[in-house]
Amino acid sequence: MRRKPVVGVIGNAHRIESRFDVQVVGERNMRAVAEVAGALPLMFAGCPEITDVGALLDVVDGIVLTGARANVHPTRFNIEPHVRHEPYDIKRDEVALALAEACVARGIPLFGICRGLQEMNVAFGGSLHPEIREIPGRINHRMPRLENGEIHPDPRVVFADRHEVSLAPDGAFAKILGCEKIRVNSLHGQGILEPGKRVVIEGIAEDGTIEAIRIADAPGFALGVQWHAEYDPQRNPINRKLFQAFGVALSTHVKVGASA
Repeated sequence: MRRKPVVGVIGNAHRIESRFDVQVVGERNMRAVAEVAGALPLMFAGCPEITDVGALLDVVDGIVLTGARANVHPTRFNIEPHVRHEPYDIKRDEVALALAEACVARGIPLFGICRGLQEMNVAFGGSLHPEIREIPGRINHRMPRLENGEIHPDPRVVFADRHEVSLAPDGAFAKILGCEKIRVNSLHGQGILEPGKRVVIEGIAEDGTIEAIRIADAPGFALGVQWHAEYDPQRNPINRKLFQAFGVALSTHVKVGASA
């Protein structure tokens, strides 16, 4: 019997009761991996003192770089940090950027979601804008809020499809999804400014924001999306196809490894 693929899902730094440092992963990420990609999700720490990238990649068949509240630290792309763009998760930056490069080099399936897409871009030499909505002509891509400034309490409103994305004809996403235009949710402030050297733009929002990328000449699955595809792949046909394609890549990696 062929074993089930194992997917490493990166953790995020969090503090409970202002005292206890923990690593957390949103359950929807792990459910998407388990229920749609057909793999076993394995959380690992976004902390270089704990996580050895090489040892991790010897164990897993794929990696998911999830979304997160923290922004990638601006010094990673030669911009001065500002208190307005906090919080940061410097330790996750170190692990995630190294992982993105290593996965591509070793042909290990890599799926970046929201912050994960941004990490993939930075790993290959690209830059980010800390607040996309401040660029002239861009819309507010952050999650919906009430008039008093609080985040909308209904997740169906927060994660509702909010704008269109045009996909590159004959690109990887168009082939996976079977179309060249989709609608997606939007819950981010930071976004790609300049693409990295190997970053191929495959999806662009109505306002010009980069929403989908792939890494050129990657020997395996290496795709990133700016929207939160993990929220509803069990019922959303677009996000389901993405996680299913990731699952196929995982199974192929397992099969190749078993025959090596």
